[in-house]
Amino acid sequence: MNIRLGMLLLSLASLGLHAQESTASSTLFKPTDTHILYTGRIEDSNPERPVFTYPGVQLRTGFTGTSLAMMTKPQSGYFMVEIDGNKAHKVAFLADSVVTLASGLNDGIHQAIVTYITEGYERLPEFRGFLVDEGHTLAPATDVPTRKMEFIGNSITCGYGIEADSAQAPYLEETANYYYTYAARTARNLHAQALVVARSGIGVYRNYNGPQTGDKVNMNTEYPYTLLYNDTYTWDFTRYTPDVVCINLGTNDTSTQGADSLLLLNGFKQLYHQVRSHYPHAKIVLVSGCMMTGKALFSTCQAMDTTADYAHQQGDTEVYRFDFPPHDGSLGYGASFHPSMRQHEKMANELTTYLRQLMQW
Repeated sequence: MNIRLGMLLLSLASLGLHAQESTASSTLFKPTDTHILYTGRIEDSNPERPVFTYPGVQLRTGFTGTSLAMMTKPQSGYFMVEIDGNKAHKVAFLADSVVTLASGLNDGIHQAIVTYITEGYERLPEFRGFLVDEGHTLAPATDVPTRKMEFIGNSITCGYGIEADSAQAPYLEETANYYYTYAARTARNLHAQALVVARSGIGVYRNYNGPQTGDKVNMNTEYPYTLLYNDTYTWDFTRYTPDVVCINLGTNDTSTQGADSLLLLNGFKQLYHQVRSHYPHAKIVLVSGCMMTGKALFSTCQAMDTTADYAHQQGDTEVYRFDFPPHDGSLGYGASFHPSMRQHEKMANELTTYLRQLMQW
């Protein structure tokens, strides 16, 4: 993008214009355009600057012309971009508020899917619109899949360190990537939408290395809200009703000494009740993660098994259990011994097979 165009676009943003605006070589379409489709927990009380914090939020649109750019709040973070079903590529919104997503395309109608891939609770990313060639326009997006999934999880679901090449590598935002996780891959395998509520280090009652009595902020306290660590905006659960909810938690609760088995069980029961109260007809799958072994794995599986049995005793037969085998490093590790990209692919294949049979998809 040339300097003159960049200055013009920043000018548009500062003016807060309410409709599409043309520059010398591009047209900006605001987030309210009806050709833009959204998936995920998005806070849109200001519909021209929707905000989100969870990975997996998706923006879909069609467009005409030879290029597509996107405007966000500066420092919004990282996205993966798919154009016309081709291999996805990563883009970074750091210093710039406008980044080119595609260029040099044939002059025709194209489709774009843009996925937020990092944890945005500190960045508070804002989407501010798409830009297309002057004289061109947005077009209808391809239909969003009718199948709907929800993933509730921790760093594994977020894609912590998935692009790192060593277990000794530290956490870096640029090596995290939800797009390659078991969750995202499973949704693509099953041609389903995916809504994600996940945070690295979080537990059902006790976060990583938290006190035995539990943390005041955990998945149970955060689940009702649109944005992580922000209780101002309560999520409207009628906006998205999944067919199946996969809960992959417990790894952080049990990862260090001191987990209380009764509090762990109560945490799972509480989350089960929350999910069921909002989704009376969804199947719920309690999933053990691949990073646990020994006592931690036993304690988590026991709590999940007991929660599923409890649900069944209440007459709820749509609660299920699924276990990922512990990873052993044969497929490599991501940062801090998190699952590698190849491990996530293996996990996705395992979960896809299970869910395809369970859901008859």
